[in-house]
Amino acid sequence: MTHPYSRIFLLSHMRAYSSLLGHIIGSHPRINGYYEMHQSYLSDADLAQQIADYSQHDSLKPDSHYQFDKLLHNDYRLNLSLPALQDAVIFIALRQPEPTIKSIIKLFRQKSSDDLYAQPTGATNYYLERLQTLTDFAQQHPQRYYYFDTEKVCTDTDRLLSQLQQWIGVAEPLSREYGSFAKTGVAGAGDTSPLIHTGKILPDFQEAVDDVELDAALLQQAEQAYQSSRALLLHYAKQHG
Repeated sequence: MTHPYSRIFLLSHMRAYSSLLGHIIGSHPRINGYYEMHQSYLSDADLAQQIADYSQHDSLKPDSHYQFDKLLHNDYRLNLSLPALQDAVIFIALRQPEPTIKSIIKLFRQKSSDDLYAQPTGATNYYLERLQTLTDFAQQHPQRYYYFDTEKVCTDTDRLLSQLQQWIGVAEPLSREYGSFAKTGVAGAGDTSPLIHTGKILPDFQEAVDDVELDAALLQQAEQAYQSSRALLLHYAKQHG
């Protein structure tokens, strides 16, 4: 069973402003979805499950056309050979390694210092493995996705929102201000910090992470992987910002 919604997917990694981007995209009158649904999309049944799960907490907007989700972990995959995903809009976006990895460490240390991602090696390995998976996806699906640097949501907001609007193909612009939904700020669905509840893009979204130390060798490894992956993602992208 399929549904009359086209899909929008953001493929990225943790601590890359994906909650902020999801809320901006999901506040558009034609688009449902804003949080990470933690599922793969390998069959028509998965697409139906997306709608069913979303509808348990949030109402589908009248006259909406798109359903959005973000995939930030290698456990969740897309099958772009599904007929229902032939017109899916795919974004791939990266954030620079040093603030990303430090932010992952800081977040998970607040939960438990024993968590794998609370350790520099664990957080860096997640980042490296995610970059590799996104690069593999890009090489398997050239010209099938749009690429942008996630920092631009804070540093070049208007231009990025205009590009996203164009790439999605909606008439109404995406706004700097966004709504609050049933799972806004809920653990497991995205950003749990008070900032996500402000309803607009603020400079403070660029989190201070100077209190987190990262080994120089690990950082160098991550930086090299980032530069290599970003170059390939730009090369294979349909368009990029």
